[in-house]
Amino acid sequence: MRLCATCALLGLLFLTVFDSSECLQTAVLPDKGSTVTVATKLSLDQCAVCTVSGVNDTLTSCHSSLSLVPEEEVKLLFNCSQPIEQAYTVTIARTIECTKDTCSPPTVETQPSILTEFSRTFTWELKAPEKTVVGLDILGEGLIEAAHPCSNGIQYSVTTSKTNIKGRTEYCRGGSVTHFDLLNAALVSLQVEPKAQVDSVVFQASAGPLKGRTMVITLDSSTTVVLSRDVEPECEVCSVEGSTPDCNPTKKTLTNLENLSLEFSCLKPQDVYSVKMKKIIKCTQSSCTPAAGEVEPDPFKDFKRSLTWDITVPGRTVLTLDFPGGLKVISVAENCEDGHQYSVSTTKSDGVTNTKSYCKSGAVTSLDLLGATTVTVEVPKDGELGPFNVKAAPRVVPDPDTIITISRVTKEPDCSVCVNKEPKQICKPSHLELRDHVNSTVEFTCPQPQDVFTVEINREIDCTEASCSGNIVQAESSLFPDFNRTFTWDLKVVSTRAFQLDFPEPGMRQIPNGETCPDGHTYSLVIYLRTGPATIGTFCKGGTVTTVLARYKGRMFLQVPGDTKLDPIDFKLNVGPKTSMMAIVKINLPRGVSETDFITANYPQDFPDDEQMQWDFTVPGMHNYTMHFNDHKAPECLSNEVEVMYQKEGNQVTKVSLTDPQPQHQQGNFNMVLKNCKTNQTLEGLSLSYRVSVMRSGHPVLCVVDPTKHKGVSLQIEKVGSDHYCEMSINSKVEKKITVAAGTKASLSFLDCPNDDVHLIASTVIVCQNVTSCPTTLLTVPKLDSCLPMPLQSFTWHLAATQDSTVELKSPTGSLRQSLPGQECNKSVSLQISEGDGFSVGHFCSQGMIQKVQVQGNVSVTATSRDFRRPAGIISMSATVRTSQSIIYRVSPKDLSPTLLATPNWSQGMKPMSTVAWIVTVPSQYEAHVHFVNISQPKCKDRHTSIKVRMLGAEEEMMSRREDEQAEDKLTVPQSFYLNMSNCVPEEGHFGALTKIVLQKKSNLLAIVLGIVGAVLLLLVVLAVYCFITKKKKQDKMNMESSIYMGKGNIFRPGDRHFTKTRSDNESHVYDSIDETMVYGHLLGDVSYADSMQDHYNGGPVDTYKTFTGPTDAQLPVIKEPDHEPEMDQFNTFLDPSQSFLPARPRTPINRQDSIGFEDRRMVDNELYTFKSTGDINMIRLSGVDMDSQPPIITEDSL
Repeated sequence: MRLCATCALLGLLFLTVFDSSECLQTAVLPDKGSTVTVATKLSLDQCAVCTVSGVNDTLTSCHSSLSLVPEEEVKLLFNCSQPIEQAYTVTIARTIECTKDTCSPPTVETQPSILTEFSRTFTWELKAPEKTVVGLDILGEGLIEAAHPCSNGIQYSVTTSKTNIKGRTEYCRGGSVTHFDLLNAALVSLQVEPKAQVDSVVFQASAGPLKGRTMVITLDSSTTVVLSRDVEPECEVCSVEGSTPDCNPTKKTLTNLENLSLEFSCLKPQDVYSVKMKKIIKCTQSSCTPAAGEVEPDPFKDFKRSLTWDITVPGRTVLTLDFPGGLKVISVAENCEDGHQYSVSTTKSDGVTNTKSYCKSGAVTSLDLLGATTVTVEVPKDGELGPFNVKAAPRVVPDPDTIITISRVTKEPDCSVCVNKEPKQICKPSHLELRDHVNSTVEFTCPQPQDVFTVEINREIDCTEASCSGNIVQAESSLFPDFNRTFTWDLKVVSTRAFQLDFPEPGMRQIPNGETCPDGHTYSLVIYLRTGPATIGTFCKGGTVTTVLARYKGRMFLQVPGDTKLDPIDFKLNVGPKTSMMAIVKINLPRGVSETDFITANYPQDFPDDEQMQWDFTVPGMHNYTMHFNDHKAPECLSNEVEVMYQKEGNQVTKVSLTDPQPQHQQGNFNMVLKNCKTNQTLEGLSLSYRVSVMRSGHPVLCVVDPTKHKGVSLQIEKVGSDHYCEMSINSKVEKKITVAAGTKASLSFLDCPNDDVHLIASTVIVCQNVTSCPTTLLTVPKLDSCLPMPLQSFTWHLAATQDSTVELKSPTGSLRQSLPGQECNKSVSLQISEGDGFSVGHFCSQGMIQKVQVQGNVSVTATSRDFRRPAGIISMSATVRTSQSIIYRVSPKDLSPTLLATPNWSQGMKPMSTVAWIVTVPSQYEAHVHFVNISQPKCKDRHTSIKVRMLGAEEEMMSRREDEQAEDKLTVPQSFYLNMSNCVPEEGHFGALTKIVLQKKSNLLAIVLGIVGAVLLLLVVLAVYCFITKKKKQDKMNMESSIYMGKGNIFRPGDRHFTKTRSDNESHVYDSIDETMVYGHLLGDVSYADSMQDHYNGGPVDTYKTFTGPTDAQLPVIKEPDHEPEMDQFNTFLDPSQSFLPARPRTPINRQDSIGFEDRRMVDNELYTFKSTGDINMIRLSGVDMDSQPPIITEDSL
């Protein structure tokens, strides 16, 4: 881009066409799918847009309007005699093509860099099939309806079609509108002023089936509703009772029904139908039913409505209508600007109907009417109906101690006032006084008596030294409402004291004597001095005067004109202190800049002689006051002088004259006393009118917000406290709410704004074009300008993702915890996660059981903290491939405490047709006990809700439950699992669930049982083996028992233990002869046995038994065992006893080795128990039984 002054050749070329003003040359490349049109409203000889081409840009073609081809770069030359930024307009048009479920493109983009020097209008026309609705999610900050241009130079507009200009709605940033639902042919536009920066992505588009609006209404028998179609678009309304709907395309009348389902076949029936509602109110002489004209709830709030109340009253009853917001009288032909128009028609007993029209926000707060009345209120779409109260009362009920005086004020026409009925009726032509305290009937002989008579209602109140008889409160009665009325109260205390009148907030405002108040309620106070009456002042509602003290005796006046409802304020009457002052007036000066006027008693007439009057002023902190004497008259004093005295708390009195300089720019509470002298009453007396000016003494806090320090961050500052005097301004413009858009520089000012009364929030937008363009990012709160005096309350990240992606959120500390009953977040930083349409997912903080959260589409994360000054990562964000569930939590419960899981937006309910899933990781040695603590089920209109539990890797579901099914609320899951929940389209109610998960270690009962059984079986096997071995050994020992013949002595058999006799007298073991062949004959054929015999037998083989010839009475032979066991050379059937390994005779017993309780390790385990080796005896004990003491060794010599 370059200025035309740099293009010398082109400047010469166009010099003959244009009278040289401004020109600009630039290259433009329109995006794909966009139609760019550049145009000017000026004639071609004044302004033109030209295409430049050819060698050295010598070819030009100029037009008043030029359309550019998408994706083709072109050089444009703008040459105009007017400023070019005002002379040209640029339109960038695109089309969003939608099917029944998707839109292309899904992301609505602008082209921010195109022709930024001019006013640009980006437009998007929607094209969709019939009965398809297109949803546009607004990215970034929400929108708000605006009737004026937006301050940031960027304005949105939406209309149902190109031709429907009247139906266009305009918006600015900074509101709560985050979504549009539009139909085919709708047009969305974005108007951008020159050089204003616009976001590259503004909307997210989606499509779905069109579902007509449905509402459920209830009407009583006193209410009738008529729905009428006003415009042509096709739409019908159906009432669903039973299986067959009752439909009508043009008009439908409804009354006396309960929970009737009303269905419209169009998306916005409020644009097609209007509503007429009629209600009936019945009154007695004391009350009305219902007591208010209202519609609550109002199901047709967004429709244009005409509401009518027919109010019936009995005779001689005054109907009172109170309008809290006030009404303003207009003529019948006039219309109200805001569309809220009231019409009140009253029919009197003679059949005459009187109708008056009103608009909202006026001085008329009450209407007193006689006869049947009809009130009609026209309410525009989305208009708030201001309810009115309905009361009834008898026509005249005088209060106790009240005197009513009716006086004629005009001579014509002829009219009398009468009291009571015939024959006791009394009529007076000019004056009637009522003192009777019972109900009285007053009648007039003319049709308009209010134009002839006035009414005075007087009450006397006497006070003692300590108290008064009561507060001055005029009863809520309708005393001659059509007449000009004067209410008076005669007040009296002892002569040395003062009576005190305390006015409720917001106090009273003093006005010049003789003037009237705007609301028709004019108050004045007169006191009675020895020199005559003195008017202390005339007052209206709403001012700085809070209390008036007056000496001895006085009268309070309240003047109310006809047709004005009496609305007195509540005076508090008390006995005041002794005082020398004629009167004391107490004033609370307001905060901020103000000027308040005051006058002396009787002003502009003379101030009473030798009297003094005091004003006590309360000045707000950090404010200065200045006294200005506007008008004063000095008398001629016969004695003393006129003095003005000022005194502050704790200070001495300062005396000045009327002409001396008065206090200026001072602070603190003070009082002023005006003292008169003894005057020459033949001359002009004392009078004074003065003004008290108050201004702030503080200094504003200035701050310049620089966008380069926090790129992409927008700020919003709002007053939230009750201090009405905090003043905020942006670029020297005072605002209640300040918005600093991203990328803009602003000068801010704060005056008398406490930090606690001002909230600062900030936000930024992060756009993800696709999954790869959004790596894992740690979201941190940027450091804002240090000149901002208030702390940051919250920071919001708007994460804009495409339709095919899911935003994944993780805590930098490792895990998140949802704030729920029993596990509330009390951390320094808390997070609120919401979906793109503002629907809340939940509140979270760090250090919990949630590892990450995955949300489809756009997400907003708002961080709140007591102190953002410490920079730290709040949460990490990334984009992943779109998941099947709307929201997915990954949860790792802990075994020390239960884990609570709640559906999104707990406890308000999930979004219709949304899904949520939890992937719960259970450690291998644990099992999860799942308890559904709280489940709220709706009545579904479409589809069903579901709760499903399935273990990871398994195909079968452990639990599946719908809203119309009963299922267990507790479940034990042995491993990691899925918990899925989905919502239906509710007809009434909402779907939500709170789930508790507790981990417990597994108790494997089967393994324990199998282990016990195995141990028992093993024990039985061991016992069986032990028994078998023991039994076998016993059998083997019995088989190996043998006997040896002894020529002399006893026989000892180790196996014999059944003898009861002792060895000394038992001869059962003595044998006469032994057949050796019978004992050892079975071993003769065993070759292995023969081979194992030791080779120390030297005797020859024998075939027959020979008598033993060995020694008998001599010593036993000594057995000499060889050192080794040589193999035998030959086998002999019998052994020679002299050469045998056996001893000559056994010892009975010799030592422990001969006991059966021991065994020699040298013995071979065979039938003969021969020795396997020689050497010392090596004994082992076979039995655990204690051995008897060793008997003495028996030898042959001892026998």
